[in-house]
Amino acid sequence: MYSIPDHLAKNLDILFVGFNPSIRSGQTGHHYANPNNRFWKILFEAGLTERKYDPSEDFTLLGLGFGFTNIVSRPTKGAADITKEEYKEGRKQLLAKIKLFKPRLVCFVGKGVYQEYRQKRDVPWGLQKDPLSKETMEFVAPSSSGLVRMRIEDIIEIYRELPELLKK
Repeated sequence: MYSIPDHLAKNLDILFVGFNPSIRSGQTGHHYANPNNRFWKILFEAGLTERKYDPSEDFTLLGLGFGFTNIVSRPTKGAADITKEEYKEGRKQLLAKIKLFKPRLVCFVGKGVYQEYRQKRDVPWGLQKDPLSKETMEFVAPSSSGLVRMRIEDIIEIYRELPELLKK
């Protein structure tokens, strides 16, 4: 099992940032590959993609202007297995990726991901007011994990803000 490749390009519309790959993603080499993860369904139902993609197609979303990375690259059973040192290094690496690739918007897939990145506790859903880079919007969305206790309809509603932000 290995870390999975980032899918990055300059000037993406959205860079999706997760905590770290799941064990299943580490086994398959694809983002959001756990069958219980609802990421691909959420993208489709929120109007970001014209169909529900399969995790094996993750790299093809670069053609739609969407990229993928994680704050920590090591696959684990859960975010609780990530060490403070991994988060510290991951924060530096993520900021460097954002500065280099300059996505229009970074979508943090999970409030905890953004909390680790910005070292903030009180974080609302949606567009954040003080991005680290003035060139890139920061957006906090619920995790797509099947373990999240929010209603899927409420999660999708938050993700529906993304295409609207891109129109502005």
